[in-house]
Amino acid sequence: MWYMSKSRRQFLSRVSIALMASATACRRTGQSPTSPPPGAPPAFGTAPPVGPEVSPETFAEAEKLVQVTLSPAARQMAAGNWRKQMAPIYERRTGPRKFSLDPSGAPASRWDPVLPSGPHAGPARDRFVRSNPGPNPLPADDRDLAFAPLTQLARWIEARQLTSERLTHLYLDRLERFDPKLRCVITLTRDLALAQAKQADLEIAAGKYRGPLHGIPWGAKDLVDTAGIPTTYGADPFRGRVPAQDAAVVHRLHQAGAVLVAKLSMGALALNDIWFGGQTMNPWLLEEGASGSSAGPGAATAAALVAFSIGSETEGSIVSPSMRCGITGLRPTYGRVPRTGAMTLCWSLDKLGPMTRSVEDAMLVLQTISGPDPGDVASVPSRLDFDSAATVAGLRVGYFPGWMKESPATGVDRAALELAAKLGMVPVEVALPDWPYGSLNLILFAEAAAAFEELTLSGGIDRLKVQVPDAWPNVFRQARFLSAVDFVQADRLRRAVAQEMARIFSQVDLLLVPSLRDEMLTIGNFTGHPSLTFRAGFVEVAEARSDWAPDPANPLPKFSPPRRVPHGVTLIGRLFDEGTLARAGMAFERALNVAAERPPGF
Repeated sequence: MWYMSKSRRQFLSRVSIALMASATACRRTGQSPTSPPPGAPPAFGTAPPVGPEVSPETFAEAEKLVQVTLSPAARQMAAGNWRKQMAPIYERRTGPRKFSLDPSGAPASRWDPVLPSGPHAGPARDRFVRSNPGPNPLPADDRDLAFAPLTQLARWIEARQLTSERLTHLYLDRLERFDPKLRCVITLTRDLALAQAKQADLEIAAGKYRGPLHGIPWGAKDLVDTAGIPTTYGADPFRGRVPAQDAAVVHRLHQAGAVLVAKLSMGALALNDIWFGGQTMNPWLLEEGASGSSAGPGAATAAALVAFSIGSETEGSIVSPSMRCGITGLRPTYGRVPRTGAMTLCWSLDKLGPMTRSVEDAMLVLQTISGPDPGDVASVPSRLDFDSAATVAGLRVGYFPGWMKESPATGVDRAALELAAKLGMVPVEVALPDWPYGSLNLILFAEAAAAFEELTLSGGIDRLKVQVPDAWPNVFRQARFLSAVDFVQADRLRRAVAQEMARIFSQVDLLLVPSLRDEMLTIGNFTGHPSLTFRAGFVEVAEARSDWAPDPANPLPKFSPPRRVPHGVTLIGRLFDEGTLARAGMAFERALNVAAERPPGF
């Protein structure tokens, strides 16, 4: 910490006057200026002036951006030495000694969702007990086969009732047939898929079965790197990007014997559902987008174009498309799944997770992709305790009474809460302080703008398809003017919010919340808690829904009579306790019995 005492300020003032006189004398005599006395420490505001001149009026206008007010004298002082005191800190970017940051380099500080004073996070043991659907006959109809849950597909392949090649051809054909309707595929990986499927069948025939994902076709959101295959981030500036290595999750799925059939669409740079190829559509309602940013995984999984997919979430990008497309989305605890080789939007928020057609399917995938990787400094060792047959009786389910009575909650959400009690769970009312949780998004905006600084400052961001005020190009430009002090204060608020969540989870085992409740989308992501979104019923909508701010010039389609679409609820769990989430989710899924209904026309 720098500290400038009154005596030191007086000393520097006297030294400055003396140095000015000395410099004048030197110019007259040609001598070198006198150096400061030995032992004089460096001081702020003495660097050579750099950058453009600024005036008190500059500060008066800038004050409006950060909502602070300086006195006229304070403005005058700030403007007077800005070029010596503050402008030099931008040298990394403005030069002369520019420093280019490695895109894979994470910040020195990182978010740890586990509070130092809290209990050990997660289950005490590793356990994974799958269900056994029994010797169900293979369906004669390919459509029934395509929509079968991963759990059942895996049993058929393990028993050699079904080959990976047959299943892979089926999904590749469906991807080609239905993608014109959904615009969910960026790159079809046909050659790789067929080679992997053939290899899987050879290994299984030889008795080398790798596990429940062996031979299973899947799709990846196009922000996880695939060696030799384009990974575009859904954004025009990266259309030609071909990575040399697989992301950690891709490598793990390859090692498990899974078959990659497609790189699936995503909103450009992980925002909403519009990419350079257009808008990805909802299979249940083709007049509206699939929601995002994991739009392709949501649409492709719902329409049974893949057996499962990998999505990502920073603040709602698994939850929202899962709810709208009527599938299961599992957002793991921050740090459980490594993000090595995945596009960075926000180092302290990004998470990768499975998107499937049933709850247990998601757990099969999570088990495979969990575990630390040295390329992701935030990834940590963790245990996974899941027993598909374990009882849910006695589980304490927290809920926010006010949230259940108002939008975006629906009758489906309220019915799920009533069902919890019927299943033997114990509903418990909980509450959070009325804090400005939206203030946390300063962290998201600042980190995202930092991740794409070069693209923004070079003008490459102008090539994104969407250029409206609520899209990334404008947000990244605005974020240049956010306050660093407010960033630190938001980070302190984040810790306080985590403490409130720890308090709530000392009272309950899980939370049941309306999936798109804005406060919980923000809170859960910033604290790092896991969430499970699954179809719980159906609602009717009289107007198409959008992730984008309303645009009067482009009204959304209206429907008369209203259209019937799936609606999901969300469970939030303790840190690293996805097993309890899945146990409860499976109980809801069985009792509700709505997960098997398919989108018409697919």
